[in-house]
This record gives sequence, structure tokens and C-alpha cells, in this order.
Amino acid sequence: MADDTDKTTERKRPDLLTLFAGLAALVMSAYVLTDGQTWLPSFDPRWLLASGAVLVGLLLLGSSLRRHNR
Repeated sequence: MADDTDKTTERKRPDLLTLFAGLAALVMSAYVLTDGQTWLPSFDPRWLLASGAVLVGLLLLGSSLRRHNR
């Protein structure tokens, strides 16, 4: 009989790249289904760059505060 107590359970994390790709696909399909008529005001790409920088900064801060018990 195999001993099942030796098995450790791993916590599975969602794949962030796949999540973002799925969200981008949803946004693009909504854009196409509305014939290109957007409900958003005019878009400035600098906001995208700034929000990306904030996201990377928050991820770096969160990873530095996390405990590493290895």
C-alpha cells in the first residue's frame, strides 16, 4: 500500500499572462462587435505607460516584502 501522507499539496497560482491575454481578447472582441465605436474618451498612450510602470513598481514592492522560507 502506498503511503499518501508523503505527498505535499502545491498551491496553484493563476497564470497572469494567460489572464491578461484573455482580458485583451475580450476587449478587442467587444470593440469589433460594436463596429469600432468606443464608449471610452480619447485614449492617451502615456496613461498606459504610466499605469504599466505603477503596476511593475507594485509587483516589485510586493515581492520584496514577501517572506522567502525555502
